[in-house]
Amino acid sequence: MKFYAEEPAAVPDLFTLPALREAQRTGAILQSTALFFDTDKSLHFRLAGLNAIMPYEECADGITEGSVRDIAIITRVGRGACFVVKEIDESGSEPKLILSRAEAQRRCKAEYIDTLEPGTIISCVATHIESFGVFCDVGCGISALLPIDCLSVSRISSPADRVRTGEKLLCIVRSRDAQGRLVLTMKELLGTWQQNADLFHVGMSVTGIVRSIEEYGVFVELAPNLAGLAEYDNRLVPGDAVSVYIKSILPDKMKVKLVLLSRLARPDVPPPLHHFITEGKVEHWVYSTPNAKKQIETIF
Repeated sequence: MKFYAEEPAAVPDLFTLPALREAQRTGAILQSTALFFDTDKSLHFRLAGLNAIMPYEECADGITEGSVRDIAIITRVGRGACFVVKEIDESGSEPKLILSRAEAQRRCKAEYIDTLEPGTIISCVATHIESFGVFCDVGCGISALLPIDCLSVSRISSPADRVRTGEKLLCIVRSRDAQGRLVLTMKELLGTWQQNADLFHVGMSVTGIVRSIEEYGVFVELAPNLAGLAEYDNRLVPGDAVSVYIKSILPDKMKVKLVLLSRLARPDVPPPLHHFITEGKVEHWVYSTPNAKKQIETIF
């Protein structure tokens, strides 16, 4: 079974009662919109025109032990939530449905997340952004951390410079923390220095994002894993968009020399990510060119 991240938006109710009975029989993991969170701390849904309830202890794996906070449940209101149909009571005038998100998460952990090895490429969804990284849903609402320094080789001041909340991402399993939760990385999928440099040529004029300003020049990001150096300009600040002329590309030194042309309007959203690897497992990744003095690599 494939385990999906929970949808960040409302999910249409396309269920029928026979389909829900079959889902209960097979244990299929479904997803629908959580409508409200009541004073008894239960989540409520509407499935096949019927009311469905998810009792507090079924809202998340770990909720009764305190490892999951109530805010993680409350914020699911109006969004998709995964669950299994635990019970359908048809003894009354209208069937009563009892749902369990906790059971769906336990199955996701046992059958999917616990089987993942370092280096495995997985899909996930960015759920919220902190200064230190991005929390991602890797399946059924289970979170993993994508640290800021794993988003790209090019340094950024905030993860929001690279991704948006709700964005679907490709990541690599880097490791597990002390609690066994996944820690992710993404930069290895965004190409080596040479792969990115091959997208550009001397004499081209392109756009980029100012990432840092030093006394000796301005670092301009041409791609998430490639930056070049232009002359110092005190009118610029990090985050500015600029157009630049590519003066030289030096693979042995892993340097791109640029000439600033003009300052542009700041982008409203981060540019789309280009992945050089999209599936499988990565054992060893080397960013640097063969003759570069500084070797940047990741061993999984």
